[in-house]
Amino acid sequence: MEDFANFLSSSLMTWLVIQVCLTLIFLWYVRSYQQPLLSTPQLPKTAVILCLRGADPFLPNCLRSLLKQDYPEYDLKLIVDSLEDPAFKITQEVISETNATNYQITALRTVRHNCSLKCSALIQAISDLDDSYEVIALVDADTIVHTNWLKELVTPLTNEKIGLTTGNRWYIPTGKYWGSLVRYAGNVSTVVQMFLFQVPWGGSLAIKKQIIQQAELLETWGESFGDDMLLHKVVKKQGWQIKFIPSLLILNREESDLSSFLPSLKRLILCSRLYHPNWLALIGDIISSIIFPTLTLLLAIGLSFVTEWKLAISLFKAYSIYILGLLLLMLIMESGVREILRSQNQFTPQISINTILKMWIVIPFTQWIYGLAILSSLWISKTAWRGLTYRIKSPKDIRLIEYHPYQWLDQPIDPKISL
Repeated sequence: MEDFANFLSSSLMTWLVIQVCLTLIFLWYVRSYQQPLLSTPQLPKTAVILCLRGADPFLPNCLRSLLKQDYPEYDLKLIVDSLEDPAFKITQEVISETNATNYQITALRTVRHNCSLKCSALIQAISDLDDSYEVIALVDADTIVHTNWLKELVTPLTNEKIGLTTGNRWYIPTGKYWGSLVRYAGNVSTVVQMFLFQVPWGGSLAIKKQIIQQAELLETWGESFGDDMLLHKVVKKQGWQIKFIPSLLILNREESDLSSFLPSLKRLILCSRLYHPNWLALIGDIISSIIFPTLTLLLAIGLSFVTEWKLAISLFKAYSIYILGLLLLMLIMESGVREILRSQNQFTPQISINTILKMWIVIPFTQWIYGLAILSSLWISKTAWRGLTYRIKSPKDIRLIEYHPYQWLDQPIDPKISL
């Protein structure tokens, strides 16, 4: 038992050191990244595609930000699930308010039953584009971008070696729901993982149209559930590079209670199992981040009951150092990302002592929730997304069981809670 306890303690400390190193690599990249000089005449014509089903809490802000980009030639292509969708009315109101002309609203014409509804919308939007568009930018309805977002996203694509650029989302730790805090804690780790594994985020990415055509991406989307994670293999297979742009870390102010967060977490993990480029490496990370700390805590509690105080105290000490180390990493990451957000004129509330205590409590809670979600994803065969149910047998065996238009009654009661 003593050998096992020492093994767990050593494993925790080793994994903490590894996480510190990986986080420092990410922060070094963020601080040292130099955005290339923007040459407006050289920027290619771009189509920005936004697929809508349901009215996300900050959809009006998202639309306004997309219609006010400092970019020479771009068009916003909006694919709305149906004309009775709540998002359609909101979209019309915002466009009328801004007097924008560089947009096109289209209802989804064909609901494909062997892929997700979002993939159906992407296929339609890209298929309708003429040959003048050289770059396709994808964005989500919960993404509120800054004025230079599209420039910063597309400019690196002028490099002949880079085929895809991407940012990532960042939440705030000061929400009123525990679900928001769990989501924040999990996302801190996810941002670093996605950077290291070069996993694109569909909420803010740009890809050369040439790649879409060469890789026959529309056919791939036509039998897929997720739209972004699979792009890693597609782009790399064609010999292109993927570039993460630090200035495109986008603040998300939406709230999430635990009841609404858990289904979205299970769906995210399911997509990772299906399309993550390094799923086995992710499993190794899960074992180190969830199983080892949980075993350490459980063994410490068990040894306390049988009065093995020396070993129990040693394990409690190792576990406490590990959790404290993760808390400090979260605060360091928060500090680094806030500099980026300030450059976007995005200001977030200061983190109070009370919030820091909540973050400390939520770390083990997050590990357990993620652990349970991962276990459940191993045998999951059905998942719900925006009110629709999908049967999933394999990455290319997807079935939309039944389609119905989104209704106002499907909206969350709290207007700030994400769908």
